[in-house]
Amino acid sequence: MAVRPHLALVPGEPSGIGPELCVRIAQREHGCHLTVLADPVVLSAAADAIGLPLRCKSPGEPCAVGELAVMPFPLPQPVHFGRLNPDNSATVIAALNRAGEACLQGEFDGLVTGPVHKAAVNAAGIAYTGTTELLAEQAGVPVVMMLATESLRVALATTHLPLREVPDALTPELLEQVLRIVRQDLRRHFGVPEPRMGVLGLNPHAGEDGLLGGEEIEVMLPVLEKLRAEGFLLQGPLPADTAFLPARLAQCDVIIAMYHDQGLPVLKFSGFDHAVNITLGLPYPRVAVDHGTALELAGTGQASGESLWQAIRLCRKLAAKGEPA
Repeated sequence: MAVRPHLALVPGEPSGIGPELCVRIAQREHGCHLTVLADPVVLSAAADAIGLPLRCKSPGEPCAVGELAVMPFPLPQPVHFGRLNPDNSATVIAALNRAGEACLQGEFDGLVTGPVHKAAVNAAGIAYTGTTELLAEQAGVPVVMMLATESLRVALATTHLPLREVPDALTPELLEQVLRIVRQDLRRHFGVPEPRMGVLGLNPHAGEDGLLGGEEIEVMLPVLEKLRAEGFLLQGPLPADTAFLPARLAQCDVIIAMYHDQGLPVLKFSGFDHAVNITLGLPYPRVAVDHGTALELAGTGQASGESLWQAIRLCRKLAAKGEPA
């Protein structure tokens, strides 16, 4: 492994804040080789819009501050910042697929992704529920979404599902798979010898002994007991309304939430600008920003690039094998 890993960066929705965040990143030393898969015309337009210098170079060329190596993915339609155009969505997905395949082939050591607008992609006739799911299907492996700040990690048992579908999706097999992946990757990549995992219940008060729902007793407890017998350090099922209190968090290296909005509002409140989204289980590191496309900020120069910067920093550490994140 090279001292300076080679990372791919896909900005995501071209009319959102992704392109200008890349321009902001170009103003800093990355500590790695970085190749952006995007339309160089859009990157240059974003640089002009926010008044920062940018020179787009070919992949493999050395880059100084104010320069980015760009693998071109020309868009079929002009981009107007803040205005979605589904006709450009197929190119966004093509860039993600190309980056993921290149990581699988060893061309890149890791992947960083910006925000993608799900509705725009689906309006283009492309079935898409999220980049996490896209990369998992491409690699043919089960994965877990984990968001993290410096002080908190939250992994998700289910991701982008309507709330009414969550109980049916939360099977014993899925929960066991999630817990095994989280334990494996926290040990392998994050230097946690034996992760302490706090597992949230699905229902209010973790079901209150079956009064408020039976999933904790029927689905979750048998899995937790099985894995505890194998040496997993598991707490739960925990009531979600008290699991994030400081005293409880001090006893956990990661919280496992049963659905998207059970755990992520707390994490984003605690450190929105510094949080990142990590895909556990892939054969390469993938880290994303923790925010959306922010169309209302696109081209204004008001968007913060801190989450993207943190994503690059973490992906760089994960790609430098042997250096725990």
